[in-house]
Amino acid sequence: MINRLTRKKTLRTATAFALAVSLVAACGGDDGDAEEEPASEETASDADSGVSLAGICPDPLVIQTDWHTESEHGALYNLLGDDYTVEKDRGATVGPMTLGGVDLGIDFEIREGGPAIGFSSPGSILYSDDSVHLAYANTDAQILSWQDTPLLSVVAPLEKNPQMIMWDPETYPDVEDLSDLGELGVTINIFAGQTYADVFVALGVLDADQIDPSYDATPARFIAEQGAIAQQGFASSEPYAYKNTYEEWGKDVAFTLLNDNGFPIYSQTIAIKPSMKDEMDACLTELVPIFQQSVVDYHGDPARTNAMIVDINEQFDDGWVYTAGNAEFAAGAMAEYGLVGNGPDATVGNMDLDRIQEMLDNIALAGLEFDETLTPEDLVTNEYIDTSIGF
Repeated sequence: MINRLTRKKTLRTATAFALAVSLVAACGGDDGDAEEEPASEETASDADSGVSLAGICPDPLVIQTDWHTESEHGALYNLLGDDYTVEKDRGATVGPMTLGGVDLGIDFEIREGGPAIGFSSPGSILYSDDSVHLAYANTDAQILSWQDTPLLSVVAPLEKNPQMIMWDPETYPDVEDLSDLGELGVTINIFAGQTYADVFVALGVLDADQIDPSYDATPARFIAEQGAIAQQGFASSEPYAYKNTYEEWGKDVAFTLLNDNGFPIYSQTIAIKPSMKDEMDACLTELVPIFQQSVVDYHGDPARTNAMIVDINEQFDDGWVYTAGNAEFAAGAMAEYGLVGNGPDATVGNMDLDRIQEMLDNIALAGLEFDETLTPEDLVTNEYIDTSIGF
């Protein structure tokens, strides 16, 4: 097992080992006349011990996501080897877990969320299905559901929540943020039950009568209204779709991130049951830095994983259309808008406790019911983070 002091060496070894394999193949490693020089005992040992999670983590290791397969989940799918299998009936993609092309010794199973689980929360699935070890979590949901399904986030692949409110820049050329929409009294179409609506009303950013909780995840109303309303979405998705997919619109939208308007949650974190922390401790010690490195690797070169994501969606064939253009745009948008990146330091994946406290304070201000004894340390931990891994 790798200890904290050798994690960085482990990740370097995995990448170097994969590169060495590819170089041997490229240089004619199958030539029987070539004299083969054996790897040193130290290098072989490092490669073997440095990349195996066998006997440390569950096999398969199962994570429940919150939506269809998409590039916002790229750091997860980047850890699947090329010989993955899509199990449509279970809404799962399963394959060997790899890093830098090196097999980590266990299988990795990624389960679809959203419609695949009847729009249940990933946390509720974690508590109802003992075969699931990890689940996606959002800070606000963690706070509000703590008493029933408490979750502890151990790493945040996304630095900012991709959720945004969008509008037509031709209709509202002077709007820059939510407060501008609030002053104009623009109707904002969102899903029902969104915590951020209550928070923005409590903060005085929006009026309650502006909120229309009838959004159905289709572009029909926004287009029919010719941009007279504002609408929720993902900064890494809708701007591409409205310009390139929805021909009835076919132009740019403007948007502002919820994160930048007083709702700085961490979204799509990787979380566990707090009660499982001791049992998962050895696994998390090795696994969390692997997730961190996968974030960096995916965004350094997303092409292979994006192709997998498109293929997986085609195999599921469940009505969710996700093209190569969607995937490429999402990866670029995440970098452009700071949705992925280092925290306030030089580390990727760690979580700022001040942001968690701000959300606790804002949810209390909104008058929503939750356990007011909660602290940021109850909801997140950075103890498994390798501070040497970042962009």
